[in-house]
Amino acid sequence: MALKRIKRIALLTSGGDAPGMNAAIRAVVRHGLYHNLEIMGIYNGYQGMIENHFELMDRQSVSNIIQRGGTILKSARSKYFKTDEGMEKAWNNLLEHNIDALVVIGGDGTFTGAKIFGEKYDFPIVGLPGTIDNDLYGTDLTIGYDTAVNTVVQAVDKIKDTASSHDRLFFVEVMGRDAGFIALNSGLAVGAHNILVPETRTYIDNLIRMLKHDWKMNKSSGIIIVAEGDDEGGAYEIAAKVKDKLPDYDTRVTILGHIQRGGAPSANDRILASLLGYDAVSTLLNGNRGVMVGMVNNKIAYTPFSQSIKYHNEINRNLLEIARLLSL
Repeated sequence: MALKRIKRIALLTSGGDAPGMNAAIRAVVRHGLYHNLEIMGIYNGYQGMIENHFELMDRQSVSNIIQRGGTILKSARSKYFKTDEGMEKAWNNLLEHNIDALVVIGGDGTFTGAKIFGEKYDFPIVGLPGTIDNDLYGTDLTIGYDTAVNTVVQAVDKIKDTASSHDRLFFVEVMGRDAGFIALNSGLAVGAHNILVPETRTYIDNLIRMLKHDWKMNKSSGIIIVAEGDDEGGAYEIAAKVKDKLPDYDTRVTILGHIQRGGAPSANDRILASLLGYDAVSTLLNGNRGVMVGMVNNKIAYTPFSQSIKYHNEINRNLLEIARLLSL
């Protein structure tokens, strides 16, 4: 059976925003236009696909956006899309706009929806990994991760100045409910005293012993990076437990929160997003579907949605030991 010729592609961003999404949007639109395709932007993710928020995009639509954080197409999470009724409305809107294929930019929730929808309606969909968590299987780096780490590093560098000025111990909480990539790599980059991540068990007693040793070595200030998903709780909970055992320490807590999602994307994220967005169009035109386009060992790699959802990247646990050793 001959493949249906693709003439019109729709594009959406879904889930949490990530710096570099706009660079990916730009690449998809402009590469599509190069091949004389029509590109329809869908606002507010899958919810926008249900509510028929479609708009034809041209070169001007993506002018001067490569340096902007967030996503010009907006993003939203849609419980309704998980229902048969919601998917049917989305499908009817795609038919109404004569859409031949879909590009989705997001994380595992986005790809779960894409897998189910694509199989249900036998529809070509490819995904681009847009998440600051860097936990998607099938790519060494996700769009937005590099910027998020650099944002944390810049913030913690400033916090270190006041920590040393006042002999304070700061617990800095970073994003990472299920994955510790941001905590691990930013912690190593700033010379953190300790890094607490969801992938390894945190023992408060061990942390107390380490801090007591540091105190004897006249280290009365420092930074402990805490991923929000750590098993002992967030930064406030852990700081309270430490303060209870070590009342002489002047402890402070900083929650970096959503500043990690915002800001201009780094050069690395702009390049990654541009390469993956460019290839999303190529792979659809070549008849590929149901895959996430990623980058492995500096080469484009295609991972079926079923695998990118089922598996997750794992942190390099050796870096935790290296970071601790270098902080002594």
